[in-house]
Amino acid sequence: MTLDQARILGRVRQRIRSAEYLRKWVILGALIGLISGVGAVVFFYALDLATRVFLGALAGFVPPAPLGEGSAPITLATRPWALPLVVGLGGLLAGVIVFRFAPEAEGHGTDAAIAAIHHGPRGIRSRIPLVKLVASAITIGSGGSGGREGPTAQIGAGFGSFLARFLDLDARDARIAVSCGMGAGIGAIFRAPLGGAILAAEIPYRDDVESDALVPAFVASIVAFSVFGAFAGFSPIFGRVAGLGFTDPRQLIYYALIGLAAGVVGRLYITSFYGFTAWFRRWPGSRIVRPAIAGLAVGAIGIALPGVLGTGYGWVQAGFDRTSLLGLPLWVVLALPFVRILATSLSIGSGGSGGVFGPGMVIGGLLGAGIWRLLEPVAPGVPIDPSPFVIVAMMALFGSIAHAPLAVMLMVAEMTDSLAMLAPAMLAIGIATLIVGDRSIYKEQLRSRTDSPAHRFRAALPLLAAIPAGTAARIPRLTLRLGETTASARGRLRDVALPGAPVLDRAGRFQGSVDEGMLSSSDEAETLERVELDDRAVSADDSLGDALGVLTDLHRSWIPVVAGDRLLGILSAQDILGAYRTALAGNVRQIRSVGSEGELVEADIGPDSTLAGVAVAAAPWPRDVVLVSVERGDRLIIPRGDLVLSRGDHVTVFTARAGRASLDALLGARAAPTSEEPNAGRSPPA
Repeated sequence: MTLDQARILGRVRQRIRSAEYLRKWVILGALIGLISGVGAVVFFYALDLATRVFLGALAGFVPPAPLGEGSAPITLATRPWALPLVVGLGGLLAGVIVFRFAPEAEGHGTDAAIAAIHHGPRGIRSRIPLVKLVASAITIGSGGSGGREGPTAQIGAGFGSFLARFLDLDARDARIAVSCGMGAGIGAIFRAPLGGAILAAEIPYRDDVESDALVPAFVASIVAFSVFGAFAGFSPIFGRVAGLGFTDPRQLIYYALIGLAAGVVGRLYITSFYGFTAWFRRWPGSRIVRPAIAGLAVGAIGIALPGVLGTGYGWVQAGFDRTSLLGLPLWVVLALPFVRILATSLSIGSGGSGGVFGPGMVIGGLLGAGIWRLLEPVAPGVPIDPSPFVIVAMMALFGSIAHAPLAVMLMVAEMTDSLAMLAPAMLAIGIATLIVGDRSIYKEQLRSRTDSPAHRFRAALPLLAAIPAGTAARIPRLTLRLGETTASARGRLRDVALPGAPVLDRAGRFQGSVDEGMLSSSDEAETLERVELDDRAVSADDSLGDALGVLTDLHRSWIPVVAGDRLLGILSAQDILGAYRTALAGNVRQIRSVGSEGELVEADIGPDSTLAGVAVAAAPWPRDVVLVSVERGDRLIIPRGDLVLSRGDHVTVFTARAGRASLDALLGARAAPTSEEPNAGRSPPA
């Protein structure tokens, strides 16, 4: 890359990083969604090709397909004796690819994407999505029990990580990029864009959501779904399932039973999967042969129960239809969920490549089908069609073990083109979640954002999250210009004993920053226009918590603060902590002065208020009044003395009750009711 190209890229990076939240993520979300959708299309057809080559050509077996993917019926293999050899061969090839080129691509990719969100969103190697795609297509296409979501999650997350590196996004934006890439990939491959978007925010934590990722995930997921649908079709995987509906409250007893069974089987799935994973890791010898040995075992099971081979979605489709389900032997229907747990634990726990999301949905669906087969002949009020039981069990089992109930409910509803079973599903998921407890199929999930390294400063110092970086920035002691020579710049830095300084162009626009090390490697006669500047900065609207995170991640002592392409100032760790201590001391001192009898009041500064156009410090506030916050449009501002108030500003004020009338008169409008009064209006900001 030439210097001019690097400078252009630097300007693009800076403009994207300093753009407002919505504008930034419409652009980045669309890019991530585009690549996630293309990745899902490539994997979908790669898996279809691998299935035709391995299971079709070598074993003479065509796995049943769901209605939205061709609706192939359940058939038996013409060469069943070949199944162990075929699945074992697939495991061997996948093992060679994974452990030779990217060992971190083994197992289920969603967990790796979650780990990246928390611990290294910029660190997913570029080769991992490709390795995961090929290895998973071979593992599942040869008959291994795995899901399609793991590879697509890593493809989307991998591109989000690449984009974070390429654009040099800060830690917060990099985390969002990986989250929405993961959700977009899963939403596309399941043709469930809304569920995929919610999953991006819900799945990183057991008891929390990554709310920052929600809007970007909506953008990325709908773009990925549109791209995938343009090639593979927009029909729901299972079509529009007939026979759905909830009209008899007495059936809640049966759905509670489904929740109970889903919780128990979900715990068994988690225990089995990680038990086999630990067992395989203790094996001596090469890791490459473990997926092959496991494949031999899965293929042998597949001779008697072909429902364990591949994705298993065609077997779930059979469970939706009364005639097809009754045509299967009862022992097969009852055994399949448990044997599927064993097959998935062998295929993926041994180091094979694939997801655990898809098998979890299949296990849940088959569990619901088995419960319907047992209850239908003997229990009163059981639905005449098995589909309600199948759908609720799918939602309950995986929603509970993934700790993503809302996302899974929406995804299953989109996969079946119906929202009719959400009410009983909520009961079933609640019961299943109680039984599963803190256990999760995703080991890298954290309990909440307070446990995440990405939120370390926001959780530890919550006031920092409410103070914009622009309010704490200070004027730099020195700024350099592009036209200066490196010798002149180095001399000016030494004169004021500074390690570096921001660089502006002739029009005063921020171009980047430079330090002694960058200057010492350049010819003294060159101008700064020929030096590759460091274009990293924080936006004026970023919080002090985000700014402190950037300084920590970059191991820097200071960072420029910009608004668009204009330099507002610089910010050091000392500036951040000083602003925090000032805000904290001021809040505590003022609130103590009001006392325990104060009340929280909200109001808009009216058109006749004398506060309009007046700085906070110069305003004639009544005695015992604390201005807590100012909302201006969609911005929440922590007030400082030099903040000039405007008409229409929505203020939150802590005041002694005796001064309420004086405050109302000063504001020029009747204050909104407090949170303690009946019919309270807007809630005060946290």
